[in-house]
Amino acid sequence: MRTLIDIFVQTLRTLWAHKLRSFLTMFGIAWGVGSLLLLVGLGEGFRSGNRKELDNIGKDIGFIFPGRVPAQEGNTTGVRQYFMTYGDYEAIRDEVKTIRATAPVINRGDIKATTEYASANGQCFGVLPVYNVIRNLPMGTGRWFNEDDNAQKRNVMVVGYEMRKLMFPGRPALGETVLLNGIRFLVVGVLDTTGRDEGNETNRRVFIPYQTMRQYFPPRGNNLPEDAVSFINFTPKTREMHDQTVADVKKVIARRHGFDWHTDDAFEIWDSVKSNEMVGKIFDAMNLFLGSVGLVTLALGAIGIINIMLVNVSERTKEIGLRKALGATNRNIMMQFFIEGALLTLLSGGIGIAVSGGFMTLLGMLPSPPGFDTPKLVPWSAALAMGALSIAGIVAGLYPARKAAILEPVEALRKE
Repeated sequence: MRTLIDIFVQTLRTLWAHKLRSFLTMFGIAWGVGSLLLLVGLGEGFRSGNRKELDNIGKDIGFIFPGRVPAQEGNTTGVRQYFMTYGDYEAIRDEVKTIRATAPVINRGDIKATTEYASANGQCFGVLPVYNVIRNLPMGTGRWFNEDDNAQKRNVMVVGYEMRKLMFPGRPALGETVLLNGIRFLVVGVLDTTGRDEGNETNRRVFIPYQTMRQYFPPRGNNLPEDAVSFINFTPKTREMHDQTVADVKKVIARRHGFDWHTDDAFEIWDSVKSNEMVGKIFDAMNLFLGSVGLVTLALGAIGIINIMLVNVSERTKEIGLRKALGATNRNIMMQFFIEGALLTLLSGGIGIAVSGGFMTLLGMLPSPPGFDTPKLVPWSAALAMGALSIAGIVAGLYPARKAAILEPVEALRKE
């Protein structure tokens, strides 16, 4: 124990005797560790923020839109267009056993909403009561639609958070009246914010019962079937059933519209699971790249440690010779320089971890932009940094220590 304390004191004296050289060397290690942790933390911040943005839409949610059937797969000429219908929704609901919930949607963006306070052009969605099981629609005040609202085609409305602020500035909306293209609707519910107020389209929508939407504001377009819908949402019972659910939905749509369900070009499908997986792969590659950059920087710092230790051995050659002449063994000499190198490396790395962790903590106190979470210390990157530091410390201490230990006492004492 006494020997270790002596070595520690000697190390601090050596560092202090060469302050500038020691600072620059330690800065290289600290910078490498800090860069590794910060870069990986930034990548994880992007990953986490993107995942939250997708979760604001709905958990494990899928969309299927009207599509075009090519005459030959991969051929863009001679395509036949087909539309989503209420009958498609019913078939999906009744036939796909892995589905947890599904809902048709009629979407119009050309409906003017007017109150006695203001007017706005937002998206109007006609939906079934089950829609809020699929999508993330937290209620602020009031209620969501029920089956009677839809069956009796009631003129009731649920207003998005941002839309409420536009149409009823500084006033409660619940129980108020809104005119949609001149037709009177009663506000029965107001949604709480989803995601960021201005950054999520859901906040700028109004929702009315599906059958009411069908009666007053059916989809617009040429050659539309009578029961056409804008798109159909669905969600599987579990995330593990996602692929099977998508395949079964494709089979139903392909059968009803007369084409082979293996024809991928015929489908317009977007789902949050695949999007999450794709984004995850991108960020995995980003983390690999950023981690590699940090490790390279750390390796350069370790080379600096080796260099300063070799210079240290050269400058203390006579001291080494004197100690060996007084009875110090090769093991004593080797242990001293090994601990000095390892201590220098670990001390530098500890400073890098502390500074980067503190910096990320400060960033965490600031508001983050949409789609991005502030960087946080990622456990695996800290473990990687500590592992790399340990290896760097061993190499930085072992090689110069061995060189010091094999010096012959007589030759060392003769060294000028």
